[in-house]
Amino acid sequence: MRHLRWVAGILLVLGNFALAGDAPWIRIKSEHFSVVTDAGERRGREVALHFEQMRGVFGTLMVKAKVNSPVPLLIVAFRNTKEMRQCAPLWHGKPTQVGGLFVWGEDQTFIMLDLSLDNPWQVVFHEYAHQLMNGNLPTAAAPWFEEGFAEYFSSIELDSRQAKVGKIPDEEYQVLDHAGWFKVSDLFRVQQNSSTYNENGDHRDSFYAESGMVVHYLYDNQLFPKLSTYFDLVNNQKLTVDDAIQRAFGVTAVQFDKQIRAYESSGRFKYYPIPTPLNLDSKNFTATPLTALDAQAIVADIHFHILDYRDKAADEFQAVLKVDPDNLTALRGMGYSYLVKQDYHNAGDFFSRAAEKSPNDPRVLYYSALLAQREGGLDPADPRTAHVQEQLEKAVQLDPEYADAFSMLAFVYSAQDKRELALKTMMKAVELNPRNPDYLFHLSQLCLMNRDFKDALSILHQMEKNEDPAVALRAQQQIPEVENAMTVEANGGKVEVHSSEGALHRRSAPEPPAEPAPVQVAAPAPTNFIKGKLTAIDCQDSPGATMTVVSGKATWSMHTANRDEMILIGADKFSCDWKNQSVAVNYRVSGSGSGEVISLELQ
Repeated sequence: MRHLRWVAGILLVLGNFALAGDAPWIRIKSEHFSVVTDAGERRGREVALHFEQMRGVFGTLMVKAKVNSPVPLLIVAFRNTKEMRQCAPLWHGKPTQVGGLFVWGEDQTFIMLDLSLDNPWQVVFHEYAHQLMNGNLPTAAAPWFEEGFAEYFSSIELDSRQAKVGKIPDEEYQVLDHAGWFKVSDLFRVQQNSSTYNENGDHRDSFYAESGMVVHYLYDNQLFPKLSTYFDLVNNQKLTVDDAIQRAFGVTAVQFDKQIRAYESSGRFKYYPIPTPLNLDSKNFTATPLTALDAQAIVADIHFHILDYRDKAADEFQAVLKVDPDNLTALRGMGYSYLVKQDYHNAGDFFSRAAEKSPNDPRVLYYSALLAQREGGLDPADPRTAHVQEQLEKAVQLDPEYADAFSMLAFVYSAQDKRELALKTMMKAVELNPRNPDYLFHLSQLCLMNRDFKDALSILHQMEKNEDPAVALRAQQQIPEVENAMTVEANGGKVEVHSSEGALHRRSAPEPPAEPAPVQVAAPAPTNFIKGKLTAIDCQDSPGATMTVVSGKATWSMHTANRDEMILIGADKFSCDWKNQSVAVNYRVSGSGSGEVISLELQ
């Protein structure tokens, strides 16, 4: 279960959770982390110190002075297994036995630990490594390296002064002895959509174990500079895996295989200390008491970030608010749950109450700004736009690593034609979360608005290598238009930059033209996402189509100008006959209850 991500069901027993014991709850705040626990103040400080240490170790391993954490993280440390099991994934209707869980979310991530176990750290540090890589490395590497580095990172041992790095866990040897090896060239070819990477079983176990072993081998033999050469040869120069291994490491793939297996069979590895950050003392962390209701609201917030259990999470928030109407976490959670359902009236009510309770909560400020944008767009003439700007500027001041808030603030500036400020702000969002494809695409659009076609094209070329086909196609569709704009401008023609949404289009002109035909460049608009039921399609305005999508209590009219050129996932061809089809839609708001489709995914 070491690599299990929390994507399954949750056992919801809030009543039992509240009565699990009379141990007081406490929140420990360090410089970069927030820990809530009922295991006592001393253990809470230890947990926060462990994460501060691992954050520093990551910076040392990656030679990075400043480590980004673009998505807010909350750590919940339970004092016993009984409490932990109330938040454990289900298998055949029963909670699994796990020592740690990592819950991913776009606006918030959560780590949970069972502090009654000797070593609850390995699972969560593996997943925490992924979060750090997402926030600090500009592009995704091959799956074997991503998982291998996370394995290497998760095996680090900590004491009060230093981290002991490089120990190979016994289970890696055991898995490889039992399940066998891949050829290293086959290991390097595994992709995100490969069955080896996604299906449980011996092959997947071997993939993780061998990936970890290879990363240990590379570190111990100081081969990381050659690894960067390898990735350049494969990703940019398009060499085959075997040829890239030969060029980068100076040996054939077969010889490389033998070297790695000899390394494993020797049982020897380099195990060395890395000093943890200086002046890091858990006595300097702050401690604040929490009530049992606070703990229940936090668990409800975790449950809300599991899509299949959002309705139950809303009931849990309501249960907390019946007892404590001013509970910030429950108010914020209820507002966000209504926002997701497009119930803007109720969302606004709960966000207003949350803001009265805590006017300096960055998430409340961001959610309130997001609500205003969803309700009225970003019209510069609308007085709400100035208020949205104030809320977002305050949010990023309070949390300088809030990447989503920076991204939305860039749109606000762009809507007011503050192009240079918009570009600078979006660059900050990308700096904080460099792998977010929406940030990259929006940055490319802002480069276009600032007539920086070269940088826009460079970003789009980076995106077209993305393993997500929708991301790659989105970039590929715009690259020719940007190249055309560059050609027109280089030949003395006119390139127009305008604020309407859409792809770049070359304006037609009579032949021969009096001057080179201008190229129109579109400004970016915020991207939104919903899941729902596609209930009807109107294809009368061919080649366009208008789709009716029901999401929660809201009904949306989703339009595409050309259904045959729209990004489509899950089907080879668009059908006007689809009905009662579960879909996920990326779109841009075009009016009240209407949007322009970016991509449509059948589920």
